[in-house]
Amino acid sequence: MNADNDDQERPERQEHPERPEHPEARVGPTPQGEPEFRPYHHPAAGWGAAKSVTRFLVAERALVDGPRAIMKMNHENTGFDCPGCAWPDDTKGLHLDICENGIKHVTWEMTSKRVGREFFAAHSVTELAGWSDYDLENQGRLTEPMVYDPDTDHYVPIGWQDAFETVGRTLRELDSPHRAAFYTSGRLGNEATFLYQLMARELGTNNLPDCSNMCHEASGRALQASLGTGKGTVDLKDWEAADALFILGVNAASNAPRMLTALAEAYHRGAQIVHVNPLVEAAATRTIVPHDFLDMALLKTTRTSTLNLQPRIGGDMALLRGMAKAILEQSETDPKALDREFIERHTSGFDEYRAVCEAASWEQLEKQSGLSRAEILAAARVYGEADRSIVSWCLGVTQHEHGVDTVREIVNLLLLRGNLGREGAGPSPVRGHSNVQGNRTCGIDHRPSDAFLDRLAEACGIEPPREHGLDTVRTITAMHEGDVTVFVGMGGNFALAAPDTPYTYAALANCELTVQVSTKLNRSHIVHGRRALILPCLGRTEKDHQRKGIQSTSVEDSMSMVHLSVGMKRPASPHLLSEPAIVAGMARAALPGSATPWEWYVEDYDRIRDTMARALDGFEDFNRRVRLPLGFRIKQPARELVFLTPSGRAEFSAAALPDVVPAPGTLALGTMRSHDQWNTTIYSDNDRYRGIRNLRTLVFMNRADMRERGIPDLGSVDITSTAKDGSRRFLRGYVAVPYDIPRGCAAGYMPEMNVLCALGDYSTQSDQPIMKHVKVTIGPAA
Repeated sequence: MNADNDDQERPERQEHPERPEHPEARVGPTPQGEPEFRPYHHPAAGWGAAKSVTRFLVAERALVDGPRAIMKMNHENTGFDCPGCAWPDDTKGLHLDICENGIKHVTWEMTSKRVGREFFAAHSVTELAGWSDYDLENQGRLTEPMVYDPDTDHYVPIGWQDAFETVGRTLRELDSPHRAAFYTSGRLGNEATFLYQLMARELGTNNLPDCSNMCHEASGRALQASLGTGKGTVDLKDWEAADALFILGVNAASNAPRMLTALAEAYHRGAQIVHVNPLVEAAATRTIVPHDFLDMALLKTTRTSTLNLQPRIGGDMALLRGMAKAILEQSETDPKALDREFIERHTSGFDEYRAVCEAASWEQLEKQSGLSRAEILAAARVYGEADRSIVSWCLGVTQHEHGVDTVREIVNLLLLRGNLGREGAGPSPVRGHSNVQGNRTCGIDHRPSDAFLDRLAEACGIEPPREHGLDTVRTITAMHEGDVTVFVGMGGNFALAAPDTPYTYAALANCELTVQVSTKLNRSHIVHGRRALILPCLGRTEKDHQRKGIQSTSVEDSMSMVHLSVGMKRPASPHLLSEPAIVAGMARAALPGSATPWEWYVEDYDRIRDTMARALDGFEDFNRRVRLPLGFRIKQPARELVFLTPSGRAEFSAAALPDVVPAPGTLALGTMRSHDQWNTTIYSDNDRYRGIRNLRTLVFMNRADMRERGIPDLGSVDITSTAKDGSRRFLRGYVAVPYDIPRGCAAGYMPEMNVLCALGDYSTQSDQPIMKHVKVTIGPAA
């Protein structure tokens, strides 16, 4: 699929010719019947979610532990934080602040199935390479550290100290610390995150790639440039006070299901709710909130939108600029259309922005957005009539070449009417994994600021490196080229989450050592370096016993609230270690002369938090404040109209509109999750909200595009992507499903479709892979 560097010299390794170098095993489970497509017309959540959860609890034999966990999940200061999405906990202390996917995620972690030495003795890595990713994870929880034996092609047990020494010795022997990379997924708690980045920086590198590099990097860079903060400025109370909510590129019913409660409450109080997405997802129609028992009993649905707009893929920026153009035109006769006092007092660059809006013709805006002028004006009318507006967005906005410009355009629109620094208004990015924002706050950043490094140096007594490190895309390239030889993955499933799957597989296989800290078996254990370790850790639901007693960890949600999480369940194995303990063990082995008190930190996580309070801005008095009801909110200067930008003001941007119209014969394809999926974890081959059963190898297309190409409903098709460098990648024998999606657009599931996105196809603005705008041709299968 990609011939680049095929004849590059690689260090010798033990070969197993029967194992494909780029395994292409099925991702989901074996289908339980023929594929079906029946459009979904029911409300989101409600009884459909309840039935799905019940079936899942039965299948996982969790009818006792599952309900117990449900009663403890997301409870302030006494329960554990849902390891799924980062939506904030309910501000009113709701006792069933849960959702279908959260329950599935927790139950999947709490399974009674186990993967121990007997399993690995019975199955070689070559055999496991042919298993589906569902079957790998479905074997259950990892129980003890394992090391790959190249002579037998099996993982075999290794003691914790020997495992730590393997990591430590390999890191000590590197000729440069920059030959190691330390990846983080979004589930790592704040305390372990802080220790992890401290270890990397004490070793001497800022090679700290993370899942944000693939998801919300554009949001952070745009907000930092516009407002001087890399985060949104609103909280859940603002959502409860907004007059208008604009939801862009978000499939809330699957990716942040607890948002449905906020949308239903907004509709009940009369707020306007505008969804902007090429697909009209279930969350943009109506819902029955499961914890509203009366509505459940009466089958009473609540609308979750007042307007749905379907721009072409990548057309959001043109829509936003069209809305701004309409507001500016209105201001010529309506003095209340703009907040002129706010613009004059708190912003910079307004005249330049007004000029680019005036220069944009309605014909151009309609063509690039894929929407009519009337539709754009309808959205502008909602915005102009609302006193307080929130704009929220997710990966449908960020995973584009122009993702940074689009997020800055969101801020532009908000600034026009002073929708910042007051209740019920502001930008609100929807983060994905439960602590992905906390990871960045607590130091996982390959481009750390000097101010952060100065405080870290003073608090921890180290001299951190100042040279910027490698992000996810550049880490993969460096591994492929032999410049990075040690890869440590702290959670997640890197092999499946990254783009350009064969290239990523080859990059991992080219490493001297790969280390995966995990709860369950996944593809990243099968696609490994010449030496490989699996280090099993406690799950979020499990009790963390340390010398000073049961420990709690903290997480930061999508709206900057920090709160504690305390496990409730006996660990899956007595041989599991916590993530802070694993980090400390690796750090001590790699830095035997370190003055950092690694072991002392692990005895009592309050000690880690005390150091974090000195090192991290906004974490002052950490241990006391995190134990307050619902925790505490990290201060957001921009919310107080303090802008840490060069001008000291909020900055308008005046970027040119990108051309997002596909060339003749091509389509713009966006990857996405199915409903019965969380990141790379697949629960079934069904996608209830899109009407799919027993099928994942599909592509959603506009029926007119299908007819134009001679493709019948549910016909077999081949998909070819063309990268920026002209190289091509292929998927064969996919099923074309007719769907309500704009002409020129297509969509399908990750991680299967990650193969279509070349590693070199990343945004020059954010360095994110362009997973939502892959250029493809689709035709009947050969």
